[in-house]
Amino acid sequence: MIKKIISGGQTGADRAALDVALKLNIPHGGWCPRGRLAEDGIIDANYQLTETLSADPSQRTEWNVRDSDGTVIFSVSAKLCGGSAKTEVFARSYQKPCAHISKEKDGQSARDILNDFLAQHEIEVLNVAGPRHSEEPAVAQFVSETLFQTLRTKSQ
Repeated sequence: MIKKIISGGQTGADRAALDVALKLNIPHGGWCPRGRLAEDGIIDANYQLTETLSADPSQRTEWNVRDSDGTVIFSVSAKLCGGSAKTEVFARSYQKPCAHISKEKDGQSARDILNDFLAQHEIEVLNVAGPRHSEEPAVAQFVSETLFQTLRTKSQ
């Protein structure tokens, strides 16, 4: 059962995951870059994030992978790039479970894939990652729908 959702607080996938945690009363947190910077400015204080020592977003990406039981990377596209691809590399280097769920590739199976991933790896602290809003504007809705459908029964 999920006890905590963490992410880096960036717009898009990260922020959607934190919003679902808040709606479902699931504890949340994670690392964000020093200065709480995201592409839309300063990350709101209602997100319980801790600043890394560096403003470089790759440090928060690495630390969120490190501090979780497993990572799910959401995307619309079937191909990961940028920080999302880097997240997958960090998961391999820390030997942490990692799943990539793509709307384009997985579509209606997303909920089942996530359920299987959570159960198989007994994930309690889930790191959620994926593209920022400017890269994939539709990713937040995909993350919200998939997480909400999956976790609303698990968090009650």
